[in-house]
Amino acid sequence: MDKIISTLKDKMSKTIDVLKSDLSTLKVGRANPNMLDRIEVEYYGTMTKLNQVANISTPESRIIMIQPWEKNILKDIEKAILKSDLGLAPNNDGSTIRLIIPEMTEETRKNTVKKVKKIGEDSKVAIRTIRREANDKVKSLKKDNEITEDDMKKSEDEIQKITDKFVKNIDDLVADKEKEIMSI
Repeated sequence: MDKIISTLKDKMSKTIDVLKSDLSTLKVGRANPNMLDRIEVEYYGTMTKLNQVANISTPESRIIMIQPWEKNILKDIEKAILKSDLGLAPNNDGSTIRLIIPEMTEETRKNTVKKVKKIGEDSKVAIRTIRREANDKVKSLKKDNEITEDDMKKSEDEIQKITDKFVKNIDDLVADKEKEIMSI
């Protein structure tokens, strides 16, 4: 029984981690190096994360500066950024790349908030799926007469309490991100 609860908490925690990662890569009108976390560059024939081949910094609130450790991969970094879904135009000066993050319009903010809500909703669906799997395991134990009816009910109640806690965590993260996006 404890193993089911432990697995449940572990899987739900991983779902929260994925949500945090997804939210941190969104463009919100301010420079954030995490926006580049998903970008990979071809480096000696291998696809490598951008932050493993360059220093990424934010010298100003709306500028991300990328300094590759080797100048010969500047063009590859530029291509990777252009291919990404960021919608940013890299400025290459021969030794560094600057990404200027445009101010968000009201419409862009609203669209980004919609995206945040969808990501949050997808996370809740994942949490509910994990809950259902745990409940199915508990019911299976009851069916095999390994636990009593009372134990099954207690376990289901505990699973629901844990689920509610994680769903509230998702709601809080989404609300915080919405507030960050809508603040000018």
